[in-house]
Amino acid sequence: MHIRKALITAAGPGQGALPLQRLVDRDGAEKTALEMIIEEIDSAGIESIGIVISPGNEDAYRRAAGPYIDRLSFVIQETPTGYGQALLCAKDFIEDSPFLHLVGDHLYLSNSGKRCAQQLIEVAEQEECSVSAVYPTKEKMLPYFGAIGGQRLPQTDRLYSVKKVIEKPTPTLAEQELTIAGFRSGIYLCFFGIHVLTPMVLQILDELVSKSNRPVPLAEALQELASRERYLGCEVEGQRYNIGIKYGLLNTQLALSLSGVDRDQVLSDMIELLAVR
Repeated sequence: MHIRKALITAAGPGQGALPLQRLVDRDGAEKTALEMIIEEIDSAGIESIGIVISPGNEDAYRRAAGPYIDRLSFVIQETPTGYGQALLCAKDFIEDSPFLHLVGDHLYLSNSGKRCAQQLIEVAEQEECSVSAVYPTKEKMLPYFGAIGGQRLPQTDRLYSVKKVIEKPTPTLAEQELTIAGFRSGIYLCFFGIHVLTPMVLQILDELVSKSNRPVPLAEALQELASRERYLGCEVEGQRYNIGIKYGLLNTQLALSLSGVDRDQVLSDMIELLAVR
C-alpha cells in the first residue's frame, strides 16, 4: 500500500479560523497553523493535499498556506453536516486511494527523528491496512477525543488491533468498553488526530449517510471498518495539541517554544512574568 494523498478537514463549526492562527515554530519562525500541518504532511513525502473548508474561506486559506499554496486542492463543504460528511465531500479528490487524514485543529510534536505523520505512514504501508494514531490519554480529556478499545499485537509495544471505537465516551462507558490490558486505571487510547484510511472508510460513510439525515461522526465509520477489515491503532512517539480548546493555542505555543531554539529566552520571560504575579 502506497500513500500518495492527504486530506485535512477544517470545515467544522468553530474550526474554520483555527488553521489560520499564527504561531512561532521550534525554529523561531512565525507561521500559520496550516503551514505547520502541511509541513507535517510534507515530511511523509506526500505531494497531493486536499483541504475541506467552509464556503467563503478559500481566499483566507490561500493566504495562510504561504509557500505551499500550489500544493493544495480545495474542497467545499456547503453545510456543516458532520465530520463523516466532510470526508465524503472529498471523495472525488481521494478517488480509490488510501490516504493520510489530519484534522485542522491539531498540531503535533514528535519525540523522535521522524515526524508523527511519517511514523504512521510507515506502519500503514508495512501492515497494509488502515491505521489511526493513538495516544494514552487521561480520563478527564475523554470529552475531546474519540477512543479505541482492543488488544496489543503480540511482540509489539505500540500497535493495537482495534475492536471498539467510541466518539467522546463518558468515563463510565470507557471503563466498560475501552479498557486495554497493561494500562493504568483512568488511562485510555484516544485518537491523535492523524489517520491513514483505506477507501473502505468512504464506502462505509456513504452507506451510513444514505441511511440517516443526522451528522455522522468518523468514529461510527471506524467502528464499522473494524468489523470489515484489519484496522490498527498505533501509539506514535510524540504529542498532539488541540488548538481549538480553552488555552489550546497558549499551550501549543508554549510546547513549541520550550522544545525549540528560543527555549532559554522563553523560560527567562516566564520566570519574570511569574515573579510579578
